[in-house]
Amino acid sequence: MGNRGMEDLIPLVNKLQDAFSGIGQSCNLDLPQIAVVGGQSAGKSSVLENFVGRDFLPRGSGIVTRRPLVLQLISANAEWAEFLHCKGKKFTDFDEVRQEIEAETDRITGANKGISPVPINLRVYSPHVLNLTLIDLPGITKVPVGDQPADIEQQIRDMIMQFICRESCLILAVTPANSDLANSDALKLAKDVDPQGQRTIGVITKLDLMDEGTDAREVLENKLLPLRRGYIGVVNRSQKDIDGKKDIKMAMAAERKFFLTHPAYRHMAEKMGTPCLQKVLNQQLTNHIRDTLPAFRSKLQTQLLSLDKEAEEYRGYRPDDPGRKTKQLLQMVQQFSVDFEKRIEGSGDQVDTVELSGGAKINRIFHERFPFELVKMECDDKEMRREISYAIKNIHGIRTGLFTPDMAFEAIVKKQIVKIKEPCIKCVDMVIQELINTVRQCTNKLDCFPRLREETERIVTSHIRDRESRSKDQVLLLIDVQLSYINTNHEDFIGFANAQQSSKQSNKQSSAASQVIRKGWLTINNISIIKGGAKEYWFVLTAESLSWFKDDEEKEKKYMLPLDNLKVRDVEKGFMSSKHAFAIFNTEQRNVYKDNRFLELACDTQEEVDSWRASLLRAGVYPESLSTLLTKTISDDDNFSMDPQLERKVETIRNLVDSYMAIVNKCIRDLMPKTIMHLMISNVKDFINAELLAQLYSAGDQGALMDESQEQVQRRDEVLRTHQSLKEALAIIGDISTTTISTPMPPPVNDWRSGGGNRSPPTSPTGSRRMSSGQRPSPGGGRGAPPPPNRPGPLGPFNNSADSPQVPSRPNRAPPSIPR
Repeated sequence: MGNRGMEDLIPLVNKLQDAFSGIGQSCNLDLPQIAVVGGQSAGKSSVLENFVGRDFLPRGSGIVTRRPLVLQLISANAEWAEFLHCKGKKFTDFDEVRQEIEAETDRITGANKGISPVPINLRVYSPHVLNLTLIDLPGITKVPVGDQPADIEQQIRDMIMQFICRESCLILAVTPANSDLANSDALKLAKDVDPQGQRTIGVITKLDLMDEGTDAREVLENKLLPLRRGYIGVVNRSQKDIDGKKDIKMAMAAERKFFLTHPAYRHMAEKMGTPCLQKVLNQQLTNHIRDTLPAFRSKLQTQLLSLDKEAEEYRGYRPDDPGRKTKQLLQMVQQFSVDFEKRIEGSGDQVDTVELSGGAKINRIFHERFPFELVKMECDDKEMRREISYAIKNIHGIRTGLFTPDMAFEAIVKKQIVKIKEPCIKCVDMVIQELINTVRQCTNKLDCFPRLREETERIVTSHIRDRESRSKDQVLLLIDVQLSYINTNHEDFIGFANAQQSSKQSNKQSSAASQVIRKGWLTINNISIIKGGAKEYWFVLTAESLSWFKDDEEKEKKYMLPLDNLKVRDVEKGFMSSKHAFAIFNTEQRNVYKDNRFLELACDTQEEVDSWRASLLRAGVYPESLSTLLTKTISDDDNFSMDPQLERKVETIRNLVDSYMAIVNKCIRDLMPKTIMHLMISNVKDFINAELLAQLYSAGDQGALMDESQEQVQRRDEVLRTHQSLKEALAIIGDISTTTISTPMPPPVNDWRSGGGNRSPPTSPTGSRRMSSGQRPSPGGGRGAPPPPNRPGPLGPFNNSADSPQVPSRPNRAPPSIPR
C-alpha cells in the first residue's frame, strides 16, 4: 500500500479495538466515508487509487465509471478483495479486480456507455488499511452518448447526491486545472450539500496539462474561488503511464519533482501533491477519532465506577480459605435474617412497586380475604328461617310449645360456628404460602452458594410446616372454645336484659350507615351502544347506597342505587375483553338501573374485583349462593307454611342467632391474626435469628455449604478481568488524546456562490480576472486586494503571509457624522 498516513493511523485504531474487545464491547468509531465528485475524465478514479495505494480501477477516455463503486476497506491479517455479487470468491490479483469491475459494469449497463445507479460493492481486506468506505462516482456529463438516457445529467446528479448528502461523508471536489473553475459542477454540488464548507476539499488535477504560460497558482492559494479547506493540487499518471505499468510509488516521485521544479508552485510544493491530500484526509480521520473519545471515556468511566466496589471485594478473595468461608456464612445468614424481617415488617429500601408481597400481602389476607371468606359462609335468610322452624318443631316433638325453646337457638348457633372452621383453616394456608414465597425471595441473594441456599430453604420451610400444624390446632381450638359455651350474657348480645344497650348500638349503626366504605373507578359494561357503550365512572359506596359520578370531583352525580335486596354474582370474562367483571342484581327481579335487570361492573384486575366484592360485603351486599336456588326448589315442591306464633318464634331466634354470630365473628376476626402472628410469623422470625445458623452447622460439612456456583466463579473472574480491561482502555484513550493532535477547522470564507457580501469575480480559463464595475484596481497588478483589517480573508489552510501580495494600507478616514 502507498498511503503512509493511513498506515500511521492503523496502530492507533487497533489499540482502541483491542482495548474494547478485552471488555467484550465493540469500538464503533464510524469513520467517515470519502466520495470523489467531479466531471467526466477529471481524474477521480486516479485520486481514489492514490489514496488507497493500489492500481485496480478501470481507466480510459470518456465515461469509464458508469456505476457507483462502494469500496469498503477492512483491516485484516492478509490482503485480498471480495465482491458482494461474488460472495466467497477471493481476488488476490488486483488486475482481476479491475476486470471484474468492468465485467460487472457491462452486465448491468451494457457495453455502449450506459449508466446505472446500482452500486458495485467491493471489499478490500488488508493489514495496511483502516475500516473506511470510499466511493467512486460517475463523472458529471451533460450530453448523452451511446445508450445513455436524455436526462443523463440529472440522473448522475441524483446518484451523486444520494451519497454526498450524508453528514459523515467527506467530499473531494475534483476539478481539472485546464477547465474553468467557476463552472465546476463538483464545487456546485458540494456547495449545495455542504454550504459551510466543513467537509469539502478542493482537488485540482492535470496541472501538468495546462497551456504553456498559464498556471493555477491563484486557485491553489485559495484566492480565486475560496474554499474553507482550500485546494490541493495533484498530478496523476497519464494513460501512457498506466499502459506502461508505471506504479503509484514512481508516479508520486514524479509528482513531487513537478511541484518542486515548477516556478508557479515550488513555493507551495510542501502543501501540494497526493501525500498532502493523504495527510489532510488522515488528519480528518484523526479528528473524528478524537471527537469520539470523550463519549468513549465517559462510558468506560461509568462502567469502571460501577465495578470498583465489587472488584475491590474480589481482589483479595481466596475461595479455599476456611476463615473466609466461616465469615461469609455468618454474613449470609445475617443478611437473610435482615431481608426476611424487612419483607415482613416493611421497609423503605427495595420497595416492590409491581405487586403486594410479604407483610403487605399477609395484612391483606388478615383484613380483606379472611373477612370475605367468613361472609361467604353465611347462608341464605330463607334457608336459615326454614332450619330454625324445623329445629323448633323437632324440639317440641308431638307437643305444641308455648315458649321459644333455647335449644333451637343453641343448635343453630353451633351449626353456624362449625362453618367458621373452613375459612379459618384457609386463612392459615394462605399465610403459610406467603411465608414460603417470602423465604424463596430472600434466598435469591444466596444464588452464588447453591448448597447454602438449598439447605436454608429446606430448614426454614420445614420449620414453617411444623408451625403450620400447631397453628391449625390452635385455630380449631378457638372454634371449639366457642362451641363449648354459648355466652348469652355477653354485653353485646341482644336480649331482654340488654335491650336498652342494643337500642343504643342500633342508633350508632344508623349514624354510621352514611359513612363512605369505598371509592374508585369502575366501568359499566351493559350500556347499549346506542347510548355510548361501556363507560367509566367514579363510584362511591356507603352502607346505604352505591352512587356514581362523572369524575372523581363528585360534582355531577349520574345515579344513586339503594343497596336494599341487592346481591353480587360472578360474570365470566369476555373473549375480547381485557377486564374482569362482576354483576349486581335485585333479588326481587326488579330493574337495577334504568331498563337493566343487573348492573355489570368491570375492573382492570381480578384483585380489584375481589376487593370491591369485599367492600360490598361490608355494606351488606352478599354474593349469590346455591342456597337461593335450593330454597326456591324446596318451596316449590313443599308447600310449607307456618302459623303466626311459630313465625314470631322463628323471628326471635333469627335475631338472636344474628346477634350472637356477630359476636363470634368479631372475636374470631380479632383472634385469628393474633394467633397466626404469635404461633407462626413471630416464631419463624425468632427461629431464623436464633437457630438457623446452628442448624446449618449441624446439617453437614460447612465447607461444602460455602462452595461457590460455577456462575459465581465466572462472575468473579469476569469482574476482575473487565475492571482491568477498563483501566487499560482508559489509559489507551489517554495516550491517544496526548499523542494525537486535532487540527482546528479553518475559518469560514466569503461565499463565492451567494449573491451578497464580497464576491470574487469570475475567471477565464487562463486564470485572468475580469474587473466588475465600480471595483478599484489593487496596486498589486492583477491580484485582488487583501481583506479589510480585523476580518478573516478567503485564504485556505495552505496560505501564509509570505505568499500573499503586499498591499499598502489605506489611510484612516474619519467616520461620517450621523445626524441625531
